[in-house]
Amino acid sequence: MNFLRGVMGGPSAGPQPSGADTIQKLCDRVASSTLLDDRRDAVRALKSLSKKYRLEVGIQAMEHLIRVLQTDRSDSEIIGYALDTLYNVISNDLEEEEQEENSAKQVDDLGSQFTEIFIKQQENVTLLLTLVEEFDFHVRWPGVKLLTSLLKQQGPQVQQIILVSPMGVSRLMDLLADSREVIRNDGVLLLQQLTKSNAAIQKIVAFENAFERLLDIITEEGNSDGGIVVEDCLLLLQNLLKNNNSNQNFFKEGSYIQRMKPWFEVGDDNCGWSAQKVTNLHLMLQLVRVLVSPTNPPGATSSCQKAMFHCGLLQQLCTILMATGVPADILTETINTVSEVIRGCQTNQDYFASVNAPSNPPRPAIVVLLMSMVNERQPFVLRCAVLYCFQCFLYKNQKGQGEIVSTLLPSTIDATGNSVSAGQLLCGGLFSTDSLSNWCAAVALAHALQENATLKEQLLRVQLATSIGNPPVSLLQQCTNILSQGSKVQTRVGLLMLLCTWLSNCSIAVTHFLHNPANVPFFQLTGQIAENLGEEEQLVQGLCALLLGISIYYNDNSLENYRKEKLKQLIEKRIGRENFIEKLGFISKHELYSRAAQKPQPSFSSPDHMMFDHEFTKLVKELEGVISKAIYKSSEEDKKEEEVKKTLEQHDNIVTHYKKVIREQDQELEELKQRLNTLTSQNEQLQATVTQQVSQIQQHKDQYNLLKVQLGKDTQHHNSHGDTLQMNGIQTEEVSKLREELEEWKNKHELLQGQLKEKDSVIEKLNSSQLEMGATEQSLQTSRFGGLEHSNELQKELEMLRSQTQLQSAEISKLQMENQKLQVMNTTAGPMLADSGATAATSSELEGRLEQEVKELKNQVKSLSEEKESLKQQLDSSTSTVAILQEKNSKLQRELAESKKEQDDLLVLLADQDQTISAQKMKLKDFGVAVEDEDDTESGDQGDEDEDGDEEEQD
Repeated sequence: MNFLRGVMGGPSAGPQPSGADTIQKLCDRVASSTLLDDRRDAVRALKSLSKKYRLEVGIQAMEHLIRVLQTDRSDSEIIGYALDTLYNVISNDLEEEEQEENSAKQVDDLGSQFTEIFIKQQENVTLLLTLVEEFDFHVRWPGVKLLTSLLKQQGPQVQQIILVSPMGVSRLMDLLADSREVIRNDGVLLLQQLTKSNAAIQKIVAFENAFERLLDIITEEGNSDGGIVVEDCLLLLQNLLKNNNSNQNFFKEGSYIQRMKPWFEVGDDNCGWSAQKVTNLHLMLQLVRVLVSPTNPPGATSSCQKAMFHCGLLQQLCTILMATGVPADILTETINTVSEVIRGCQTNQDYFASVNAPSNPPRPAIVVLLMSMVNERQPFVLRCAVLYCFQCFLYKNQKGQGEIVSTLLPSTIDATGNSVSAGQLLCGGLFSTDSLSNWCAAVALAHALQENATLKEQLLRVQLATSIGNPPVSLLQQCTNILSQGSKVQTRVGLLMLLCTWLSNCSIAVTHFLHNPANVPFFQLTGQIAENLGEEEQLVQGLCALLLGISIYYNDNSLENYRKEKLKQLIEKRIGRENFIEKLGFISKHELYSRAAQKPQPSFSSPDHMMFDHEFTKLVKELEGVISKAIYKSSEEDKKEEEVKKTLEQHDNIVTHYKKVIREQDQELEELKQRLNTLTSQNEQLQATVTQQVSQIQQHKDQYNLLKVQLGKDTQHHNSHGDTLQMNGIQTEEVSKLREELEEWKNKHELLQGQLKEKDSVIEKLNSSQLEMGATEQSLQTSRFGGLEHSNELQKELEMLRSQTQLQSAEISKLQMENQKLQVMNTTAGPMLADSGATAATSSELEGRLEQEVKELKNQVKSLSEEKESLKQQLDSSTSTVAILQEKNSKLQRELAESKKEQDDLLVLLADQDQTISAQKMKLKDFGVAVEDEDDTESGDQGDEDEDGDEEEQD
């Protein structure tokens, strides 16, 4: 009750509000009523009062409502009312008028305390998980809202209860598959609260196929054009992936990165983006950054970067980067995202270097971005994003560093001035009147020199034309000149960071720095360190001390006046060692230094706070200790250290040489391995080809043999039908032979026709001559009476003509016989050569007949095959019959053997019985009984009868 008094604001005095009495009566009805309808009505009334009288309902009715959840689960309506009432009591999502009546602090306190009461019994949360499994909308939806509210109030405690509950997380994952969008969307909100800051639950949710389901929902809702559901899904994905290496690896291996590419497909017209689309795209970009964050393990980040390049995600981001009409905050976040996608990945950095802006003429994207960075009219956050992008482009990218520095060297500067290079932009920003441009350009140029001694030496060749008529000065000298002019603090800090990075680990640069004609650098540095300036200048003093320490530590003693020992003596006389170390410590103690050391991305609340770079903080941490030791070392120790350095350099050179040799051998070994793999694969392919060809040759041989056999059969069959049907009409050689034979038959036919015509003409001549002879004979017979004087002569001539006529008649009959023979031969050749003028038609007719003959032969082969199959079936049936008969035979033989065995047993018994009978007879004879002996010559039947008779007598 002390808790209730505290919530109510002390002990109550006087009459209670009327609402409290009503709530008490309703609670009594819920507790004591036996009818379900009465209890349902009471719970409904409590629900209607729970918003206005939240405290009273929570105090008096929570226990009764929990009991209803336990006992009345069969009625979904009362369960839904009870869940809604508990949600109203526990949730802090009140309406505006209710927030005016209750202070925010009291509201938060009420929700947290009621949640603590509810989850005190872990069975309540388990019961709620069971109710969430119900499919009924009136039960599942209020259960989801209540569980979400519990997680908001007491997240870690509820998470632990769900985690130890059997299948607790799996039950909640089923909400994402619910077909009702209201429950599905609230399920996403529930999982958001469930996965906050709990790696164990995050892993379980991820392995319950959460990525697949969430990405499907985002696709269904329209990707970046979707509504607030897409936003909720993206927030849940961030919970699952942020600072969870296991889930990040699972996301990458599940090929889910490829499914992110359609999110960033934007059209040419980017005007009029809705606020929800901007929010969605912003969260999508942040999700990409979660996968490639510099704080992730390097291996995981690198694999995600490669996957984003291969699937085209980086290309899509660069398209947004160079598009027009993109909102400023989306453009800024896109630049930051591209920065981390390319950071430390050589392939991605090379691709980014090749990206050009859609301008006329086209310019590299790097140049366009640098133009924005050194433009003081651009937004501050955009300039910071461009600087971060440039830093990430140069991070562990010696090739990119060389390309940037090469644009500053005299031999590569474009003399025409038509195009602006990255180096020109950096120099322009380095010496502009805008201190922020000075700082950004100095830091960008320092990253171009990071861990690259060769480029540090090459940058010493850069000459700048300060004004017309004056000789050019080196870039190093111009930086020191600006330092001596007393410019703004931000400008001096940027230039000092550039000089410290430039001179570190580069003795030649240190020599050039100290070899200033007027000795301005050294004395200016010592003067600034020695002066007792205000707090604003302490940071500059610390950086001057660091630069002077670098000049001592990396000094190769090549300048007689600025040897290490002399520089230390000057520091001792003008500054003091202790004061020098104290000034040096100002850097690491500065608040802005600590902020910059936390993460690589430059994030500053205002331009005034833009002082330190992340990579520079690493350099300070590395050099601060060694410089402090170098200041206190004696000359002898310096000599020993120099000797040790030389020895170490020699060892390093030897090690570097062997590393180079090993690297070359590794490359050769890799090349040989690749060649071996290539040759092995080629060998396998050739072996497979040979095997395939051998099998094909074998198939062709088998087909050839089969055709040869079939051709032999066809030839035998055609020989029985005539010479004209010897070929099968398929092969071209056989067709040509048939055509040649056809031509021969045509020639013969034409020859016979000619001979026939000749014979016909001869016959006609003979017939005409015979007619003439008949007329002559008649004329002679008529003239016989006219002149007796010629009778004798005419008689002779008549005899002669008769003999000639007989000869001619014999010849005519002979020719007629030859004609008949020719006609017979013509009729024989006629079926094949009906049309002697159409060679093609005759050939086609012959081929048709041959094909028909082949078909007939195939039909015969088919019928023979069918006969063969039937004979095979008959053989199989006969074989089975033989097997059955053999089985019967073996069975009969077994029965015969058994009968023989029984017969042998009977014979043995009979022999025993005969012996017994003989023994009995002997006994009877001994007793004097007369016994008749059996006659051995009797038959078997008579012997049996005698034996039977003897047995009867014995009986």
